Amino acid sequence: MSNKLAILEKIAKGELTPDQAILLLHPLKGDDFANIYKEAHEAGLAAVEVCTPTPMVVQQHANMLDDNSPVAKQWFVPDGPCGFSWIHFAGNTKWGRWAKKNAHARAAYGGGLQIWVSAFNQSIQRKEAYAHAFAKVLNKYGIQAYANSRLD
Repeated sequence: MSNKLAILEKIAKGELTPDQAILLLHPLKGDDFANIYKEAHEAGLAAVEVCTPTPMVVQQHANMLDDNSPVAKQWFVPDGPCGFSWIHFAGNTKWGRWAKKNAHARAAYGGGLQIWVSAFNQSIQRKEAYAHAFAKVLNKYGIQAYANSRLD
C-alpha cells in the first residue's frame, strides 16, 4: 500500500504522469508488447499518410566539375531527398528481448537494437515521420526509444 501512496504523491507533485504511474503499478508483459508494436506501427503509418515530402530537382551538368556549365540532364524527384531511418532502443530490456525474438529488431551499430524502416521508397521524410511516430508510442509506454536517420 505504501508504494501506491508514494506513486500518488509523485503524481500530485508533478514528478510522474498518470501513464508513468500505471506502468509502475502494472509492468508490461509479452502480450502487451505485441499490442504496443501494433499501435506504434499504426501510428507510424498514420504519420506517413499526412507527410508531404518536399520535392527536389536533381541536375547533371555538362561538366560535372563546373556548376556553371549547362545542365545536360534533369530529374524531378517527388519524394524528396533519399535516406534511411530507424528506431533505436536498448536491447537489454523486456521490450528489446521481445522485439528481437519476434524478428522486429536487430543489433544496432554502437549497441542496443534497432527497427529499420524499409518501407516508403527512398523518401527520408516519410521514413522519418514513421520512425518519430513509432518512437513516440514506445516512449508513451515507458520504453526509451529514439528515431534516427541519415541522408543517402
